[in-house]
Amino acid sequence: MSISKTVLIICIVLLAAGCATAPKPAPKSYVVLMDNADGTSGQISVSGEKGEVLLDKPRTGADLDGSTSTPYAVGEDRIQRDFGEALATRPPLPVSFMLYYRAGGTMLTGESQALIPAILEATRNRPAPDVSVIGHTDTVGNSESNEKLALQRAQSVAEIIRKAGLQVHDLTITSHGERNLLIPTPDNTPEPKNRRVEITVR
Repeated sequence: MSISKTVLIICIVLLAAGCATAPKPAPKSYVVLMDNADGTSGQISVSGEKGEVLLDKPRTGADLDGSTSTPYAVGEDRIQRDFGEALATRPPLPVSFMLYYRAGGTMLTGESQALIPAILEATRNRPAPDVSVIGHTDTVGNSESNEKLALQRAQSVAEIIRKAGLQVHDLTITSHGERNLLIPTPDNTPEPKNRRVEITVR
């Protein structure tokens, strides 16, 4: 079995044979290509002693022995029956937030202030959260002062998380200053989209 795109959720199951008195044919192991969280999917080539088949549509399957000539649809009931327990143990996917600031300081815009509860909730819902906070500025002012301002913005968000009493496994605070503009601009150009902090909760 070879994988031609890495962002996949792949499930394999080997069902136990029944214990009836009459012998039953052994159930086949099979692979299901699942859709990604963003609705996309990759593809996977399944090859065995009896042949090879390409899965390139989500929720299609193929037998591991290669005996499937074409992919077959796998319904939600079957997915839950065969893979439900395994799917339930997957860790939550990382979530990202972007907070924007008023010019020249660490005061959030009103819209960004309203996102704080969602950031705290995403952190709280993970058993051992890993939070990355990266501060940015626009190009107004010199690069040295902007490096400090971006760090202050990132630190202010980290302080909100700490004050909420959340148990965070790892909290990384970084300043990119004006070095990583979301909207490219010349020097000394005010740009609200560049005055931001990026938060990723894993």
